[in-house]
Amino acid sequence: MTDMASVPERQTGLLLAEHRRMRRTRLQILAFGLLLLLSCLTSVCIGAVAISPGQVLGILTGILTGIDVGIEHGRREEIILLAVRLPRLLLGIGVGAALGVSGAVLQGLFRNPLADPALIGVSSGAALGAVTMIVLGGSILAFLPAGFGFYLIPFAAFLSGLLVTAVVYGLAQRQHGTDVSILLLAGVAMNAVSAAVVGLMMFISDDQQLRDLNFWMLGSLAGATWDKFALAMPAIIIALAALFSLSRFLNAILLGEEAAMHLGLPVETAKRLSVLLVALATGAAVSMTGVIAFVGLMVPHMVRMMLGSNHHVVLPGSALLGATVIVIADLLARTIVVPADLPIGVVMSLAGGPFFIWLLCRRRGIV
Repeated sequence: MTDMASVPERQTGLLLAEHRRMRRTRLQILAFGLLLLLSCLTSVCIGAVAISPGQVLGILTGILTGIDVGIEHGRREEIILLAVRLPRLLLGIGVGAALGVSGAVLQGLFRNPLADPALIGVSSGAALGAVTMIVLGGSILAFLPAGFGFYLIPFAAFLSGLLVTAVVYGLAQRQHGTDVSILLLAGVAMNAVSAAVVGLMMFISDDQQLRDLNFWMLGSLAGATWDKFALAMPAIIIALAALFSLSRFLNAILLGEEAAMHLGLPVETAKRLSVLLVALATGAAVSMTGVIAFVGLMVPHMVRMMLGSNHHVVLPGSALLGATVIVIADLLARTIVVPADLPIGVVMSLAGGPFFIWLLCRRRGIV
């Protein structure tokens, strides 16, 4: 009788424990959101020209509502905020969210914490398309109407990233499904081929093209405009919304593909869709900013350390933290060597390299 009476008590205890865990997770996600908001405010206020939070509030309130809140600001501060810092900030948020979620999806799909979007060739493929267009696209630009040249390099980067990903995924197809080990090896091979072609393009480029190539290969938000934001964000938003819907599949795949199949999930279809959506999100991001390394590797791992492995919280957590990392990295990139603008890829590599070494050591049990 005592054992029977203790069953409801144990169930109640488990429910209370689960409730506390979910509450703690919600608070952590909220903390990620607040950290992103604080980073955004700091980013728009700090720079070669300082803009106070009150001035930011006054400018945005005036633009959005037409109400003058009585906070003085000059025309210079308004132009800098609206034409330079705000599109740069919003594009950085979109790119960071895309790279963070893409890394989380690939790490869950491959069940490997070292996976990131570069692994399947989308980043190197996008770099290949952009670099080739910078060096060889002059003759194509001559035949295009005025204004189309602005879209040519991002379009080439986006299309090339998708094509390279399609080749990698096609090589990994087998009768029984997708061979993950072949997928990884094909990604490494395509990355090597892309790097070789990029090196060839750099060899035959002139001085101006070489400067453009180096700037693009290292990644930067310096060229962010409202047009670039409008061009990239629809693809990123659609891809992220679809990836969030795959949380249940990613949770099931952690148990193994056979277990996911026994649960009635269309494993092969979901795997193809995951890779396609990652290519879409990463390709759109890289085509606007160039190659930014380590975000897709670092961010999901940090989120899993804090929130666990449930993809219902890992994906939104990776989106928020990925956006925060890019915003902070961009703030550092444009303030460390004022008035110059350091490529954001340099900042991320300085942070990501040591993190990657620590991650390898942790997996080997050294730390």
